[in-house]
Amino acid sequence: MATVCPHRTFTLSCIAIAALASFTSPACSKKESPPPSASTVAEPGTAAAPTATKPTVATVDAARITNADAQPHNWMSHGRDYAEQRFSPLDQVNRDNVGTLGLAWYYDIEVERGMEATPLVIDGRMYTTSGWSIVYALDARTGKQLWVYDPQVPRDWARRACCDVVNRGVAAWGDKVYVGTIDGRLVALDAATGHVAWDVRTTDASKPYTITGAPRVINGKVIIGNGGADLGVRGYVSAYDAATGTMVWRFHTVPGNPSDGFENPAMETAAKTWTGQWWQYGGGGTVWDSMAYDAELDLLYIGVGNGSPWNRDIRSPDGGDNLFLSSIVALKPNTGKYVWHYQTTPGDSWDFTATQHIVLLDLTIDGAERKVLVQAPKNGFFYVIDRTDGTLISANNYVPVTWATHVDKETGRPVEADNARYPDPAKPNLSFPGPFGGHNWHPMAYSPKTGLVYLPAQELPFVYQKDAGFKFWDGEWNLGARYAAAALPEDPAELNKTLPLFKGRLLAWNPVTNEKAFSVEHPGPWNGGILATAGGLLFQGTPGGEFAAYRDDNGEKLWSMQAQTGVVAGPMSYSVAGEQYIAVSVGWGTVFGLVVPGEQRAVSRVLAFKLGGTGTLAPRTTAATVPWPSRDAMPKASGRKKQIAAGREIYLARCVWCHGDGAKSGGVLPDLRKLDKTRHEVFNQVVLDGVYSARGMPGYKHLLSPADVEAVRQYVIARAYATRPPD
Repeated sequence: MATVCPHRTFTLSCIAIAALASFTSPACSKKESPPPSASTVAEPGTAAAPTATKPTVATVDAARITNADAQPHNWMSHGRDYAEQRFSPLDQVNRDNVGTLGLAWYYDIEVERGMEATPLVIDGRMYTTSGWSIVYALDARTGKQLWVYDPQVPRDWARRACCDVVNRGVAAWGDKVYVGTIDGRLVALDAATGHVAWDVRTTDASKPYTITGAPRVINGKVIIGNGGADLGVRGYVSAYDAATGTMVWRFHTVPGNPSDGFENPAMETAAKTWTGQWWQYGGGGTVWDSMAYDAELDLLYIGVGNGSPWNRDIRSPDGGDNLFLSSIVALKPNTGKYVWHYQTTPGDSWDFTATQHIVLLDLTIDGAERKVLVQAPKNGFFYVIDRTDGTLISANNYVPVTWATHVDKETGRPVEADNARYPDPAKPNLSFPGPFGGHNWHPMAYSPKTGLVYLPAQELPFVYQKDAGFKFWDGEWNLGARYAAAALPEDPAELNKTLPLFKGRLLAWNPVTNEKAFSVEHPGPWNGGILATAGGLLFQGTPGGEFAAYRDDNGEKLWSMQAQTGVVAGPMSYSVAGEQYIAVSVGWGTVFGLVVPGEQRAVSRVLAFKLGGTGTLAPRTTAATVPWPSRDAMPKASGRKKQIAAGREIYLARCVWCHGDGAKSGGVLPDLRKLDKTRHEVFNQVVLDGVYSARGMPGYKHLLSPADVEAVRQYVIARAYATRPPD
């Protein structure tokens, strides 16, 4: 199988890199001989011919998804049910026998990119996605490929993808499956063949929009959002007719230019909470991940992202809450009409999105039955909200928080700490959490057996500092914060002092009392999504490659295996012919795969386990690291301290997103430190002229001068000499 490592981009708190450095394998791997279920990749824009007998294709409708518990063998929606609880009623695999869990099959994916999708299984057929929004249909019992669809996303779209060209999965309705593509399209595929039923563009192709989230389908309408707030877009969520692809409605999450008029009363109201000329920056507020639906109340709940740029002082200079940034918004799914909202972070200046997983629960609180939704967004507080009207019930911090002291229950607003907004460029602010949040996109789960919510929590601080020289660039990173302030120390001794700050854990949380039940500490942050099952188990992976099962009442580890690559996606469970399977997408990449120091290579796969499974993974090759050039082939180090320092500043503002903190690659893209003289001779052609733009490496003539690029080059050379191991 060929190793495929095209270029892509992402954003990450540089500080976070250190947290994984101590437990991420530095090995570089390529695929060995194809496994029993190895795929053949379809021609671009087409579906590959089936390679196995197809199970019967059954249609999906509202009744089936709403009554998901009546069909525990299936997983028909992103979170299994509309409530997004990620709880499987299957209990064949349980605490007593999970020790005999073994690999049933695996499906090897040639596109070696980050894997974030949760597969769907519908009556024996599995549907999932990989990087570049490619869709796969598999026999859920054997892993044999049925078809593959490649939407043929132009590779230069990678420059617009803040956080890798990942995809979190498909939706199913009728006899079709639906995927949002990284270049902003929504595609309907025939579930039996993978052939395109319709393909519509949901975004303005001239703007840096992307889609990474999984669609949801409600009442025959496919709901899809988008990403791109960090690069300067205006967010919205749209609904399309599942049969025809016709847009039914669109709800913008932030107001546009008032002189153009407002799309609805909600936007007119929201505009009163903004100041200045925010629309020139896009405003942000993209709906890039979480949604949930209450069929009884007929309410769709969406999570809204951060502002564009991050810093409110720039986009809304006279303050304001900036609705509906960092909010949970309730809409009518048939019309997109606004019903209510709750804003978790008014006037967000920290990239504290509220796009994290939303889960619907029915709880008894203070003796009363309450219909609630719960969320642990980036800002570090766990929210319990009445989902009928958006009233706050409780909010307590689930990780250490320094930007606010608490959430006032009467007003529902956080009480901010001094200097939390870093208004003075001369006064940076160390904040817990940082832009990676106390919890990110990785799904959490709820078990009705224990009454606990389980989430991948983390501690990732960040130093915020106002960018005094901010200039808006359409389609480029626009933070309004000086990223270099948060960079990792380049001195090894100082770096070692920083490492203990970064932590990750499986956190069990009681939503009734809004407090911790127990936790399982992991070696670092960015751990995988969680599955809860009726067998009394929790399943979760780590970026270091461990996939494990834990007791759901105390966190005791009962089983684990090494997946040979990072495991950060949400697991799921299904059954075929009376056998329960646990399945998970695995693959090094996502945001950490771009910048975490090391040379681990992606091994993108779908793994499925069952009791008594005897399968084994193909061995990994660990000796395929890119060698350092000989001393004679190294470029000349001629940069002066001032020039190197300037190059570092530019690198951390523009290059770190792909090429790693300290110019030390995360292993997915080429390590710039290892470029020889010959490659340095064409440095300007690549960085300024964009000769590799078709591979995702843009040219930066519009941003950088030749002197800027030479400063970056000298910084890279300096880092090469400083970190090259002895011969």
